[in-house]
Amino acid sequence: MQDFLWRNHSSLTKFVLLGFSSDTKINGILFSIFLLLYLTILLGNGLIFTLIHIDSRLHTPMYFFLSVLSILDMGYVTTTVPQMLVHLVCEKKTISYVGCVAQMYIFLVLGITESWLFAIMAYDRYVAICHPLRYKIIMSPLLRGSLVAFCAFGGITCALIYTVSAMILPYCGPNEINHFFCEVPAVLKLACADTSLNDQVDFILGFILLVVPLSLIIVVYVNIFAAILRIRSTQGRIKAFSTCVSHITVVTMFSIPCMVMYMRPGSESSPEEDKKLALFYNVITAFLNPIIYSLRNKDVKRAFLKMVGSSKGSG
Repeated sequence: MQDFLWRNHSSLTKFVLLGFSSDTKINGILFSIFLLLYLTILLGNGLIFTLIHIDSRLHTPMYFFLSVLSILDMGYVTTTVPQMLVHLVCEKKTISYVGCVAQMYIFLVLGITESWLFAIMAYDRYVAICHPLRYKIIMSPLLRGSLVAFCAFGGITCALIYTVSAMILPYCGPNEINHFFCEVPAVLKLACADTSLNDQVDFILGFILLVVPLSLIIVVYVNIFAAILRIRSTQGRIKAFSTCVSHITVVTMFSIPCMVMYMRPGSESSPEEDKKLALFYNVITAFLNPIIYSLRNKDVKRAFLKMVGSSKGSG
C-alpha cells in the first residue's frame, strides 16, 4: 500500500499540523485540558472494560458490546490525542507523509467500526426488550462475534477506500494542514488537483456508513418504544426507556457531527469549525460514553464496589 501511495507524484515528504493556536499560553492551557480528558477517557473506558470481563454478572450481550465500544474509544483517541499533546508543547509540529496516511487510516477504521457498532447495539436493545425470554439464545456468542467482525470488516474496507482516494492525489505544496490531525477533509484542501470526485466518494460512503446505520437505529427504536408502551409496570417502562435514551444520546453526539464533516462539499467547510466538530466526535464522545452508558448503571456500580472491596480484603 505504501508503494502505491507514493506513486501519486507527491513532492511532499511531511506535513505540518497547525493545531489550534500559535499562542504558547493558550496551548499550555489546552495541553492541560486535553491531557486530563485523555487520561479520564483511558481510565473510564479501561475501568468499564475491566469490570465487564472480571464480573460474571456482566457477561451479557449488552455488556459485551459495551466492552467493544470501550476498546474502540480508547484506540480512537489514542490515534490522535497523544500527538496533539506533543504538538501543543513543542515547536516542531510535523508528521511524515507515511505517518499521516497511517493516522488517517487507523482513525477511519475505528470510527467506521464504531458507527456500525451503534446500530448493532440498537438491535441488541430491541431483542432484550421485545424478546426478553429468548434474548440470550438469540444474541448467542457466535452471533455477537459475527456482528462485531462485520463492523470491523466494514471499517477496514471502507477506511481503505477513503484513505487511498485521498492520498493518490498529488500534494505538491503547501504542506500546512489546518487541523490537529490528518483528517480526510483537512488533507484534501492541500491537494494539487480537483477534489470534486472525492466529495462524491465521501458523500456516498458517508451515506452508507452514517445515514444507513442511523436510519436502522431509528427504525429499531420506533419498534422498541412501541414495545415499551405495552409494558404494564411503570418501573419497567422507566428502566427500558432509560437504557434506550442513553444509546440515542451517544449515537446523536457521534453521528450528527460526522455527517456534517464528511458529507458536505469540501468548499463549504471551515477549518475552525471542522476542528471543533472533530473534537466533539473524537474526544468528547469518548469521554462521555462511560458516563452515559455505564458509570451510572447499577450493575456496573455493584461490580466496581465488589472489585474495590475484594482488593481491600486481599490487601
